[in-house]
This record gives sequence, C-alpha cells and structure tokens, in this order.
Amino acid sequence: METTNFKIVSANSQIDWTGRKITGAHNGTIDIKEGIFTLNDGKIKEGFIIINTSTIKILDIADPDTNAQFAGHLASDDFFSIEKFPTALFDILLVKELSENRYYLEGNLTIKDISNIVGFEVNVEHNKNEIRLFGKLVIDRTKFNIKFRSGNFFKDLGDTLIYNDFELDFNITAEAAFSAQSKN
Repeated sequence: METTNFKIVSANSQIDWTGRKITGAHNGTIDIKEGIFTLNDGKIKEGFIIINTSTIKILDIADPDTNAQFAGHLASDDFFSIEKFPTALFDILLVKELSENRYYLEGNLTIKDISNIVGFEVNVEHNKNEIRLFGKLVIDRTKFNIKFRSGNFFKDLGDTLIYNDFELDFNITAEAAFSAQSKN
C-alpha cells in the first residue's frame, strides 16, 4: 500500500463564502492557511484544513468605506472574533468513498474554539503529483456562537434577519509532499 501526503497549495486554493439574509446575500472569499490530505493507494483517508479567518474579503460591496465597515463587523465578536481566533480548523475524522472520484468527508469543524461535527461531499481530481478537491459545506453559524440577528435567538427582526446557514465553496489544490511504502 502506498501512502502519499498532499500539501495544500494556498496560492492555488480558494474558499468562496455566501451568507444570506431576508433582503439578499453577501459573498466573498477566505484563504486557506495550510492543510494536508493523506491518500492510501490514491484514495483519501485523512487530512485537515486550516482556514485563515483574518483574510475574509467581501466581494459584493463596491464602496470602500461600506466594505471596510462590513469587514470590521465580520471580524468582531458578533461574528468571527478574528483577533481572538485567527484560524478555523476542519479535521477529517471519517471518509466514505461514494464513487470513483466522489467522497463524503466528515470531521470536526472548529470556529471560535467551538467544535462541531460537519460533513459534505467533495469531487476529487487526482493525478500522480496533484489533487484538486471541489465541494460545498453548509454551516449553521449559531452552533459556533455566531448569533447576530439570528431568528433563533432574537424576535421581531423583520427584514434585518440573517439566516443561520452560510456556505463555503471549496476549490483546493494540493501537491504530493512525500510517499511511503507500507507492508500493511
């Protein structure tokens, strides 16, 4: 059995985020700091992704002052408390192969030092020295103590309500770091 570790290439990887509210949505990007996927005989077995929360960018607000104000709010304790928690972590605990190039990944997602089990499907393109993963993770922000304008915790929000779920669309490139032969 051949085991290969693939190191995430941050410069070639991206996470697009979308948050929705009654009156519309906001979207942007967030960078991956680092991560590794371990493959045994070409199949994902384990891994982790560290997300750099301090790199949250808003793409749908063109006015620089409004964009900076919104970015500051996302960085605040109302949302991600970026000063206290500059990273988030997804640690893969379970991998189910659904088809040749499709997997279900389940693991601990830690945001603001709060961990919850989450899962999502990914498509994987694999060649000898590189893998690419594509998938969408839907997260209930209230499970990570992000309650600002949540209908679960505040009444009479009207058109200021922000939906609890937000989406992370992953587009990850990882390159082979090293291989090891195993007799198992």
